[in-house]
Order: sequence, then structure tokens, then C-alpha cells
Amino acid sequence: ECPSGLVDEETFKLIYSQFFPQGDASTYAHFLFDAFDADRNGALCFQDFVVGLSVLLRGTVHQKLKWAFNLYDINKDGYITKEAMRRGGGGMIARPGGGGQGTGREMLEIMKSIYDMMGRCTHPTLRDSAPAEHVELFFQKMDRNGDGVVTFEEFLETCQKVSQLQRGLRCHRHPP
Repeated sequence: ECPSGLVDEETFKLIYSQFFPQGDASTYAHFLFDAFDADRNGALCFQDFVVGLSVLLRGTVHQKLKWAFNLYDINKDGYITKEAMRRGGGGMIARPGGGGQGTGREMLEIMKSIYDMMGRCTHPTLRDSAPAEHVELFFQKMDRNGDGVVTFEEFLETCQKVSQLQRGLRCHRHPP
């Protein structure tokens, strides 16, 4: 299907959507494509894909978390925010905390795309408010200083603390 050795976004979406026939995976596939497209040229070469998979499968915890953060940081400005920023005047409104410019797509959009990908065949049936509730929980845990944005440092610190807690709980469940 890809005689040039490159996969464009539309082809990636078609391939990815085959794994989720019960829902609409196109928006999440877009975000995933952007995360794999390391050189931002609009096409995935074999190297882009293998490097991304290598990080996910064999990378350090820090590398895996950096990759995941990059997936959620849609506009690659170093911040994850709850909702789309709104246009104001002639440009974009700066993000809370002084970090960069919003693009109109943020965490809520990613969360909605995950729920869309799962489809309506989930049990129990999910409420329409589930994506927004999930984003609220994410920010309650991750936005450590309460400024409305999650930096990589906050993301990393929270994930590491959760991981340490899980390891500690496993030790108490299964004593040596």
C-alpha cells in the first residue's frame, strides 16, 4: 500500500481505524500520527515509526513518559491544557502560566477522540460528560501548582510518584 516507503496521514488513519471498527478512530489516529512524525514532514517513514515503537517498547521510563507527554502536547509548546484556547483580537491568547500560544486543540479534544475510538458499545455505557470528567481528574492529579497547565516536569513527577506507590502496594500484597 505504501510503495514509496512513506505513509501519509490519511493512509495511517485508514490502517489505524481497522483496529477499532466499533468507533471512530480518525481523530485519535491524527494525534498519534503527529506523535510519530518526529521530523514534522507530514509523512511517516519506517525510521519514524520504528524509533517511536522502540521508545514505547524498550525506552526508559523517562523516555516513555516524554513520548506520552508529546502525544498530549498537541501544539508542542511544552504544556498540556484542559480545553482549546479561544482566538482573541488578531491572534491566539497566551496560555496560563506564560507558556506559548494556544492552537485551538488540547487535552479535552484528545480525551474525546479516545472515547470516540471506543465507540458506543462499551459496558457500562458512558455518559457524554465522561471525557470532560476524565480531563478534570487528570488535571487534579497532574497540575501540581494549580496554574491550569501541565508541564513535562509535573507530568513526570506525578507519574513517577504513582509508579512508586504501585510498586509499594505490590510489595505489601505479596510479602517475600
